[in-house]
Amino acid sequence: MKKHFIMLLTAVFVSTSCESQKSNSNTILSLSDKKATAETQSLYKNLNTLSQKGFLFGHQDDLAYGVKWKYEDGRSDVKDVAGDYPAVYGWDIAGLENDKPNNIDGVPFNKMKQYIIEANARGGISTISWHFDNPATGKDAWNNIPNSLKTILPGAQNHKKFTSWLDKAATFFLSLKDKNGKNIPILFRPFHELTGGWFWWGKGNCTPEEFKTAWKFTFDYLQKKGVHNLIYVYNTSSFSSEDDFLANYPGDEYADILSFDTYQNNDDSTGEKFISEVQKQFKILNEICLQKSKPMALAEAGYEAIPDPKWWTGTLLKAIGDYKISYVLMWRNHGWQEKEQKMHYYAPFSGQVSEKDFVDFYNLDQTIFEKDIPKKLK
Repeated sequence: MKKHFIMLLTAVFVSTSCESQKSNSNTILSLSDKKATAETQSLYKNLNTLSQKGFLFGHQDDLAYGVKWKYEDGRSDVKDVAGDYPAVYGWDIAGLENDKPNNIDGVPFNKMKQYIIEANARGGISTISWHFDNPATGKDAWNNIPNSLKTILPGAQNHKKFTSWLDKAATFFLSLKDKNGKNIPILFRPFHELTGGWFWWGKGNCTPEEFKTAWKFTFDYLQKKGVHNLIYVYNTSSFSSEDDFLANYPGDEYADILSFDTYQNNDDSTGEKFISEVQKQFKILNEICLQKSKPMALAEAGYEAIPDPKWWTGTLLKAIGDYKISYVLMWRNHGWQEKEQKMHYYAPFSGQVSEKDFVDFYNLDQTIFEKDIPKKLK
């Protein structure tokens, strides 16, 4: 029987700390936004408490669609398999900047808002990334033309355009309210995978100082617009050293959670390379987080189509190891279109080869799904 953790919380959902098992669980964490809402502060300050218990499991677009279904109220591939929802829900607001009704993955923004509110009411937490278009070319986020980011900085030709995008994001963030009218805390992950060169804000397409200026402006501008329900997630792709991870880091006063994204590739069928690389990066990041008193996360991960029947307990769990991470989020299950020759999914569904192992993974004490998040003070 799955054990439920009882923790002192003052928010309806929680995250965890990156500190190692020998760390001081009494460390008081402080949000970078000094005007953060009480609910957002409560979430963040309880990171260390839960970090000694386990890590939150997340899934991108979990409530919107899954393999061969979409927009079915209350449905989730994860819930179909485990009988429980993930603790963390990933969303992306690309498209918002251009006033589109649907995001980059076709999810209507009105439905996304509904899902975030519903998840929050059950105790779940939402994290938001933003694959915004290249402001210099009007093309998508992968239009990695060098010097594009430079154009959004104060005084540059696309700065006004960028501030209009932030205005729209602010309106969306502030529209996310619970039944009591309180703003729902969100883990915001802008300019993600910044050490990769595939996005217009990525490595090689801007200087570290330009990136830091863009990050700081985004942070300050959203607060100027009255947005105080965000926990800022600094996110890289692969990195090889502390200097590599921190090259574009805007400073402790501008970031709350430190994270990276990584996936297992098809040429690594045993998962040994994935485990080794994740462990190496956690070792580096754990030291950084200990120094800075910041929690850490594996903000995107997965193995497409999960061909390994023991991947959850045999690979992912080993990759995380004993590190105290806040959460791990699997990418989306985009597989409802019958015409697709190849299913694109990262979480199991009923009948998938790793289904049984995922249930074993779910039943572990250290894996935290939605039902494990206390809804009242204990």
